[in-house]
Amino acid sequence: MPAPSPFLASNAGRVDAAADSVAHADAAASAVMPAGQASSPTQAADASDDRLATLLRSHRRLFVLTGAGCSTDSGIPDYRDRAGAWKRPPPIAFGPFMAEPLTRARYWARSMIGWRSFGQARPNRAHHALAALEAADRIELLVTQNVDGLHQAANSRAVVDLHGRLDGVRCMQCGARLPRADFQAELEALNPDWRDFVAPVAPDGDADLDGVDFSGFRVPAHAACGGILKPDVVFFGESVPRQRVLAASDALSRADAMLVVGSSLMVYSGYRFALAAAERGIPLVSINRGLTRADALLSFKVEEDCGDALARAVAATVLQPCGISDGA
Repeated sequence: MPAPSPFLASNAGRVDAAADSVAHADAAASAVMPAGQASSPTQAADASDDRLATLLRSHRRLFVLTGAGCSTDSGIPDYRDRAGAWKRPPPIAFGPFMAEPLTRARYWARSMIGWRSFGQARPNRAHHALAALEAADRIELLVTQNVDGLHQAANSRAVVDLHGRLDGVRCMQCGARLPRADFQAELEALNPDWRDFVAPVAPDGDADLDGVDFSGFRVPAHAACGGILKPDVVFFGESVPRQRVLAASDALSRADAMLVVGSSLMVYSGYRFALAAAERGIPLVSINRGLTRADALLSFKVEEDCGDALARAVAATVLQPCGISDGA
């Protein structure tokens, strides 16, 4: 685990108070309606709140996996509908990006336009609630499938960006890494006629541009070696770096429960951790609207908005730290 951050130090009083309160709190029983008794939506939500708060109170080494649903309240769309199907064409694949100049032009044109909104996204209640849990020393590791960096922006520190970060660019020839802001400025300077395009942002930070000719869009090579520049994220068909998987797997081996937030787990890179948690026999809980690939493995599921559910549960667990409350 990393050394305590300045954020944790500055919240030491709140963390101590939260931990002391939790240590002396009575263990709440799981709020499950008796068999055969119908429950109202309010009763069902209350039951979910109680079960989630109980999980957070009784487990101090949570392995948290987050997906696109965690960032929708920050204005970043998710990928799939409630049935787990794609809402839009699947994201770009690694092979075509590397092999086809026009595919790279299409990607970077859409990304240049989408970055204006994506790069300005700010953490929402879900991110802040998870940061509060970390400050209360209840998270072993947070692994995110998202590429937006919003967990770090919310002051989470023990984070593995499983699929990378969109705020960086990597040279595929020499391995150099560049700030996305610098590359964005270069793209806009080379393509001034594209600056006025406005389009809805997509989950990967690009924009939906239909019926546009991308052949004239200019994509610079790496100035130092002439290599292809690619966002520092894992594309479909590309392997997740081994060290990230090992770091996550090691943390999961120490965890006493796994919490999935806003992910359908349809992609194996995330689903593998749910399988591992189930094999270990530790509680596996999901906060997600709609189907997940791991539904048959779950201890229970909270089908609510991630921010709403987490804010209430964290407020009940760690005494409303860092401004998180059930009315936030």
